[in-house]
Amino acid sequence: MIDNQFALQFAADWIICWNKQDLDTLMEHYTDDFSIQTPYALKIYPDCGGIISGKKNVRLYWETALSKLPNLHFELLEVLTGVNNISIYYHNTDSGKNAVENLFFNGDGMVDKVIVTYN
Repeated sequence: MIDNQFALQFAADWIICWNKQDLDTLMEHYTDDFSIQTPYALKIYPDCGGIISGKKNVRLYWETALSKLPNLHFELLEVLTGVNNISIYYHNTDSGKNAVENLFFNGDGMVDKVIVTYN
């Protein structure tokens, strides 16, 4: 079970990294082979099926997305914990949309899978 204090600190740090567009620090929390499933990926890579795998590929995706979103800013709304995952519920002030980032952790405390949903 994920500890609530860990989840809250992770989410706070995660929000800070995104708001600073600090991908170097953000990427330290992910395994080399992690994958992300997100509808937004389809806007950048229409043939990807919404899934991008591998740290290098995800970083390129995030760099591309950030280049299109220079005013990106997230506000943390809530953090939920699970057995091996946390869900970060946040508001994107640039788009006006809310999202949930579901991050799954391996035994070493590294994120190995992400599923994102939007309103």
